[in-house]
Amino acid sequence: MEANIQLVAILVTSGLFVMVIELVRRRRLMERYALLWLLAAGVLLALSIWRGLLETIAGTIGIFYAPSALFVIAFGFILVLLLHFSLAVSRLSDQTKVLAQQLALMEERAREAEAKAAAREDERPDGQDEAAGTRAAISS
Repeated sequence: MEANIQLVAILVTSGLFVMVIELVRRRRLMERYALLWLLAAGVLLALSIWRGLLETIAGTIGIFYAPSALFVIAFGFILVLLLHFSLAVSRLSDQTKVLAQQLALMEERAREAEAKAAAREDERPDGQDEAAGTRAAISS
């Protein structure tokens, strides 16, 4: 692997490592995702530093230019991460739909309760409130 390409790979993966730590520090990235990103950054950093391992992996995969293997591995990781996020978004979408349905049912029940209360109030004699009606019932 050429020294310039190795240096760029080291700088990019180090930058990713620092960026993930900074995002966690600012509470922009949850810890469970940060561990995944830190693991990926660590693997990419190790592969970019350790030339022999990357060349062995590239030869095993059938890639003749070792730095290309580094980017193939990174691309594979990103695909797995995108699949994970797609699953999370799908689950959250289902949960949102269920919550909206539950909210609609609760609003309907509240409307029904208000309608019943209004109907009971309409049944009272004019000019009597509930306390006056109770006093009249007790005195007779």
